[in-house]
Amino acid sequence: MRWWSAANLVSNAGTWMQLTVQNLLVLQLTGSAAATGLSLSAQAAPGLLLGLAGGAAVDAWPRKLTAAVSQAVLALVAFTTAALVALDLMSVPALMVLAVVTGLIATVEGPACALLGNDLVPPEDVPSSIALGSVVHSVGRLGGTALAGVAVGLFGTAAAYAANGLSFLFVAAVIPFLRPAAHALREPAGTSPPVVPRQRQRADDASPAPVASTAPVRPDKGRGTGARDGLTFFLSRPRLVALAGITALSSMFGRNYGLTLAVLVTGPLHGGATAFGTVSTVLAVGGIAGAVLAGRLRHPSIRLVGTMAASGALLQVAAGLSPTLFVLMVLVVPMAIVESLSDTAGTTVLQTDPPAHMRGRVLGVWRSASTAWGLIGPPLLGLLMELAGARGALVTGGLLIAGTIGAGALLHNRRPARTPASVSSSKTMSIPVAAGPSIPLIPSIRSLPAQRAHAPRELAEVNDGRDTRS
Repeated sequence: MRWWSAANLVSNAGTWMQLTVQNLLVLQLTGSAAATGLSLSAQAAPGLLLGLAGGAAVDAWPRKLTAAVSQAVLALVAFTTAALVALDLMSVPALMVLAVVTGLIATVEGPACALLGNDLVPPEDVPSSIALGSVVHSVGRLGGTALAGVAVGLFGTAAAYAANGLSFLFVAAVIPFLRPAAHALREPAGTSPPVVPRQRQRADDASPAPVASTAPVRPDKGRGTGARDGLTFFLSRPRLVALAGITALSSMFGRNYGLTLAVLVTGPLHGGATAFGTVSTVLAVGGIAGAVLAGRLRHPSIRLVGTMAASGALLQVAAGLSPTLFVLMVLVVPMAIVESLSDTAGTTVLQTDPPAHMRGRVLGVWRSASTAWGLIGPPLLGLLMELAGARGALVTGGLLIAGTIGAGALLHNRRPARTPASVSSSKTMSIPVAAGPSIPLIPSIRSLPAQRAHAPRELAEVNDGRDTRS
């Protein structure tokens, strides 16, 4: 995990070096801001259209090989771009083609690398692993942005692309030496569903304790393996749908601070580019602090994600009403911390809630959805700023996020609980526990020889140790 984190730090720094100079390169070639936006859309389009297929490929192919090959191909694209720029052969059509290829490879590379990092640690340490990845991403962003200026000043634009290519090769070279944890070795990607644990009653606990069986269950013939099955699974999970709704609202109306805070600082607060740079640095430091705090999470929930997102939205409202630049900087620190906690908790739920054989497809669905709201958000927020100004956009967006999350929580709490009759109609038995609800107990696997190979998804998921009810 230390090697993987070091490789990702180098890769993130290289990626942000390239992203920093990419817009500059397009402007140099065309002199058009519209062309700059078009290049970003061309790179995002494959994620929107082919995210489901990319996730299905990650579930079907060996994870380490998939991650290593995708890193090598991305390195080749970066080196090709560097050569064309250095030889003064780069054109707008060539740049668009390279952007599309980069986005296409990223539909596989993103989920493969995310899940590979989780395979390196025991299941109970996955939240810490994700939080560490968030820290690495933030540090790499700060370092890469700073290094881009140095590289371009000393060696030219092509140097940033070449450095990014080397960073991809470094990750590809590290991957073969990574040692997955024992649980990942028992659950190879694309071969079988997770090991189904048996329930054993401990003498000192009234609740059943899962004990892993040594024999994996063969996949059910009705179990899909394609991209459509990932979408069906995602939509059937209220937790994941709620997570998507919270994240979409927060991303469209609460996280585009590069736009809203830039206008607020340089407009109503009468600051300049230096002042906005200071605010951006404070935001980044707060995000790193939040990711470090998130490393202590063990069992994050949708309730935690929503609570943190709503808290960040209310802090955004206060930031929009800031009378001075100093007050704004004081507010953006806790705002960045709670939003980082919300992001990390949400990522943990997204990557651990589905069974192991479905996680690539779930991440593929998420990539398509997040690309969609990532493309919709900036124009929508820009329109809101045109109508209400920077302060109005921050206040309105924050109230919209907090109000929607609050309303959703109220509706969820008012939903009638499952009746005993509905529980008894399922294929589980229940035992009463003092001062609490009955706990589903799966009969011994040995008592179900006929159903073993065709256990329903609900049985496998409860056996997997996760509460699938929202």
